[in-house]
Amino acid sequence: MDVLEYIKLISSDYTLRTITLGTAVLGAVTGMLGSFAVLRKQSLLGDAISHAALPGIALAFLITGSKDTNVLLIGALISGLLGTFWIRGITTKTHLKSDTALGLILSVFFGFGMLLLTFIQKQPNANQAGLDKYLFGQAATLVESDVWLMTIVTGLCLIVLLLFWKEFKILLFDKDYALTLGFNTKFIDILITSFIVLAIVLGLQTVGVVLMSAMLLAPAAAARQWTNSLGVMVFIAAIFGASAGVLGTAISATQNNLSTGPVIVLVASVFVLFSFIFSPNRGLLFRQIRLIKNRNDLELQKTLAFMYNIVEDHENNSHPHAIKILNNFQGFSKKGLRDLVEKNYVKLDGEMWSLTPEGFETAENLYNQNQKND
Repeated sequence: MDVLEYIKLISSDYTLRTITLGTAVLGAVTGMLGSFAVLRKQSLLGDAISHAALPGIALAFLITGSKDTNVLLIGALISGLLGTFWIRGITTKTHLKSDTALGLILSVFFGFGMLLLTFIQKQPNANQAGLDKYLFGQAATLVESDVWLMTIVTGLCLIVLLLFWKEFKILLFDKDYALTLGFNTKFIDILITSFIVLAIVLGLQTVGVVLMSAMLLAPAAAARQWTNSLGVMVFIAAIFGASAGVLGTAISATQNNLSTGPVIVLVASVFVLFSFIFSPNRGLLFRQIRLIKNRNDLELQKTLAFMYNIVEDHENNSHPHAIKILNNFQGFSKKGLRDLVEKNYVKLDGEMWSLTPEGFETAENLYNQNQKND
C-alpha cells in the first residue's frame, strides 16, 4: 500500500482516521510536556506517574462498576496526582533523593494496581474484562470523543504554556532567580507537573502504563539533540511526537498482528536514534567528524611549527629543505604536507619543500605560541 492509498483509506475509514488523529494529538502534547520533564532531569517521573495511575483505574471500576473511559481516566488522574505529590513530599520531608522516591512510588502503586486487577478478574462479574488494556494500550478502542478530549487538553496546554512561558523558562533554568523575582515557584511547579500527569493519563488508553514513559520522553530527547532553544525544542518535540503517532499507526494498520502502541514507541525510538547520530551539533557522526578535523588541524599546526624550527636557522626563509628531514617528526604525513601546500603555506619542488611568506608568518606565530605555553 502506497502513501496515496493510505491517505484515501484514512478519509474513508472512521476507525483508522480516529486512531491516527488521536495518536497524532497525543504525540504532540506528550512531546511538548516531555520537554520540561527532560530538561528538569525528571525523566523517571513519566514512568512513575503512568504506573501510579493503574490503581486509580482499578479503584474507579470497583467503585462505579463502569468501564466508561472518562470515569476510569478520572480515577487514573487522581491516582497519578496523588503519586506525584507523594514523590514531592518524600523528597522535601525526608533525606531521600528524587530517584529513590520515584522508584518507591512506582513500585508500590504498580504493585497495588496489579493486586486490584487480579482481585477484579476473580470477581463473578463479566463486566471486568478489558481493564488489562491499560497495561499495554489498545489504540483501536479510541473513539471520536477521546480525540476531542485530547485536542481540548492540548489546546489548554498551549494556552498555559503561552501564558506562563516566562515563568516556566526561568524556573526551568534558575529556580533561585525565579524566587528573587517574586514568582510563586511552588504554584508554577505544580502547574506544569499537573499537565504532565494529565498528558500521561490521556495516553494510557493508547500506549498503556508500561510504555507511556517512552512516549513522553523519546520525542523530547530527540528534539534536544537539534537545538539549544527551549521554544524550538518544544516545537520539534511536538512534531516528532505527532509524527511517531501517525507513522506508528500507519505501520500497525498496514501490517498484520502489530499493536499500535508498541509500534508508535518503536518509531519514536528510531527518531531518538537518528537524532543521536545525525544531529549537526550533538550527533555522534558529526562529533566524530569534528574530532578528526581538529586532530588533523592540530597535526598540521605541529608540522608547521616544526618546519619553522628548521627554517629559522637560515637567513633565507624560503630556503628549500629535503622532505626526508620531516620524517623525523612524529606528526608528519604526506597528506598533511599536501594540505599545507593547498593552504599556500608550503611550496614543493620535487623532493624539496620551502615555506611561503604566508606560511612562515603563520609558522612563526604558532612556534611563539607553543613556546609561551611551554
